[in-house]
Amino acid sequence: MIRFVKGNEAVVIGALYAGCDAFFGYPITPASEISHAASEWFPAVGRVFLQAESETAAINMVYGAAAAGKKAMTASSSPGVSLMQEALSYMAGAELPGVVVNIQRAGPGLGNIFPEQADYNQSVKGGGHGNYHCFVLAPGNVQEMCDLTALAFELAFQYRNPAILLSDAVLGQMMETLHLPTSSPTPPDVRSWAVQGTPGTRSNLITSIYLNAPTLEERNRTLQKKYAEAQKEARAETDRTDDAEVILAAYGISSRIARSAVDRLRQHGVRAGLFRPLTLFPFPQKALLHATSQRPLAVIELSNGQFYEDLRLQIGPNAGPVTLINRMGGMLFSVEEVVERVLSFLKKRAGNAK
Repeated sequence: MIRFVKGNEAVVIGALYAGCDAFFGYPITPASEISHAASEWFPAVGRVFLQAESETAAINMVYGAAAAGKKAMTASSSPGVSLMQEALSYMAGAELPGVVVNIQRAGPGLGNIFPEQADYNQSVKGGGHGNYHCFVLAPGNVQEMCDLTALAFELAFQYRNPAILLSDAVLGQMMETLHLPTSSPTPPDVRSWAVQGTPGTRSNLITSIYLNAPTLEERNRTLQKKYAEAQKEARAETDRTDDAEVILAAYGISSRIARSAVDRLRQHGVRAGLFRPLTLFPFPQKALLHATSQRPLAVIELSNGQFYEDLRLQIGPNAGPVTLINRMGGMLFSVEEVVERVLSFLKKRAGNAK
């Protein structure tokens, strides 16, 4: 079955098909359609919708529902997600699954409601305190807003860890064709860890507080082992990288512009390719290294270079020439602007090689 929906609505569809039991949220532009759609569709199919009094309350409700073994989620935009960081740290420390959707807007502070990708470090590096990670998934179209929301729930429960769908204002508001999922997953068995007020779960304990330092260190080591194991879940898409003389790297709305720029560069006789991570944590390092292979790399993003800095770290000392092509404050690229910047980058590099 096919529907024509906004990206924000596709998130709710993906969550319902994934078996999400409860949505707790507080509306904020440009993510409000997620709460609006959830308020209509969740009760209609016997699921829980509750509008919280704040973003802080919403994420702590997700914590409580997750502790009971329920699939729960919330959604917000950049300032609201900032308010959720403490609870995300608590959820990671207590090994609780849950999904947070961030429809990024420009910052810092209240900023404006236009698109940006400046929440990269907050999401990928862990915006709260402690040594933890969330799964971070980066959709590039409306279909993936649905599909990666469902994957976020799958990973969250498989690894008992919070997951973030990191999107942006354009993808949230744009409308495209969505192919509805054809099946729903089997409910996870949570009896070994959830607290449900039953005899079988009486001995389970949900906590992130360990007052004994050696015990807390061991807890942290356990978490790090889990994150290392999760590296096998890294995903990426490449397009025309086999014969490429320059690679464009981007995620989210920037990847759509970069893909069009690849088409245009090829028309100019420049063999360009695209690297697009679908997971920002775990990062698809092997796919990146295979795609770039010491070739020139142009990083396209709507931030001050947070994604760019991470790519340089992932590639390491054997990287080829790397350049940053960025906008901030809610400003989008034109395809022509990206093409011009890439051509200038290649021309400068050729001049330096002489």
